[in-house]
Amino acid sequence: MNDLLSYKGYEGTVQYSKEDDCLHGRVLHIRSVLGYGGETLAEVKAMFEQAVDEYLVMCAEEGISPEKPYKGSLNVRLGAELHRQAAAMAARQHTSLNDLIVQAVERQVRETLPA
Repeated sequence: MNDLLSYKGYEGTVQYSKEDDCLHGRVLHIRSVLGYGGETLAEVKAMFEQAVDEYLVMCAEEGISPEKPYKGSLNVRLGAELHRQAAAMAARQHTSLNDLIVQAVERQVRETLPA
């Protein structure tokens, strides 16, 4: 079992531990390590939400901004030749390299994810 939970913009895993006979998970896409567990799906979901809430409260108390899972920007390593080819294609299409890459990712996501 490996499904994602979602709460307040954060995502978390749900996994079964045969060794401990329980469900557990962690919040994804942030550097802070936030784990949770429970015996039932309802319990692990509640513990996930509690972990997120406690993290947000801790950040507020310490006066720091909570990490956001997705900032809308990322560093992509293409390799020199693919970078050159993509830049040339963007120039031929009178668009930016960034827009070309966004379009390619959007197309791939649209074609891959279920509707």
